[in-house]
Amino acid sequence: MSDFIVNIDETNAAALLIEESHNRPVVVDFWADWCEPCKVLMPLLEKIATDYNGAFLLAKVNADEQGMIAQQFGVRSLPTVMVIQNGQPVDGFAGAQSEQEIMSMLGKYLPKPWDGLLQLAEEAIAEGDFPKALTPLRQAWDESGRLYEITVPYVHALIECLRLDEAEALLDEVRMADQDAAYEQLRAQLEIKREAAKSPEIEALEKQLAQDPENLDLMHQLAVQFTNAGQFKDAMEYLITVLQRDREHGDGATKKTLLDTIASLGKGDPLAAEYQRKLYSLLY
Repeated sequence: MSDFIVNIDETNAAALLIEESHNRPVVVDFWADWCEPCKVLMPLLEKIATDYNGAFLLAKVNADEQGMIAQQFGVRSLPTVMVIQNGQPVDGFAGAQSEQEIMSMLGKYLPKPWDGLLQLAEEAIAEGDFPKALTPLRQAWDESGRLYEITVPYVHALIECLRLDEAEALLDEVRMADQDAAYEQLRAQLEIKREAAKSPEIEALEKQLAQDPENLDLMHQLAVQFTNAGQFKDAMEYLITVLQRDREHGDGATKKTLLDTIASLGKGDPLAAEYQRKLYSLLY
């Protein structure tokens, strides 16, 4: 049928139910033609197997035709589903189940769809390349439904990249029940980075701007300093403010600086997308 959905008989049972379970989980579906709940359950299992694209093997056993195999596994009612790992049944259920219930059971034994993204992020972090880690972390965070255990490394990477407002916004969304030692550590790191991020150049320009708040040249200079410090949101907010007041400021230099900053964040970056929309609405 495919390399992840197979029919089982006595010729392949040992190889596919036992030997293959040492390579990946094998989900065995015992069914029969007369069994109405089986007809509901099997398409669900096939859909999940297709979604996981080979992360587990779905092995279908017609219990009427393969009574010996069903008997060896102690099947007493249909449908019966078993999860086999390393040659041993480790979980299962009898009767029809919802897709959510099936996914909940299988989730304990299957790799998560975002595991590969986390691996990429971990490799980047091990090399000290936090900007490179941001994209896979963000994607894994979204795909996982924003799991807290992924929020932690994602916020850490944001802090290391000095994207402090974004990091703080994510920490503000963490539920009280999840605010553990890792959360407190991230809060402390955020405050330390905020203090350290204020370079003498930034502080001097901020003082000048406070005295001359309409000076677009100072805003542009401050934006460049914020970009150099990795504080992209602050930088782009200043650049947008300048362009709102003078679209061709600096003979187009401010617009180019904003476009370069957006490009540096990379495709798919939500902050880049936000300011791309702002620039587009301003220009068109």
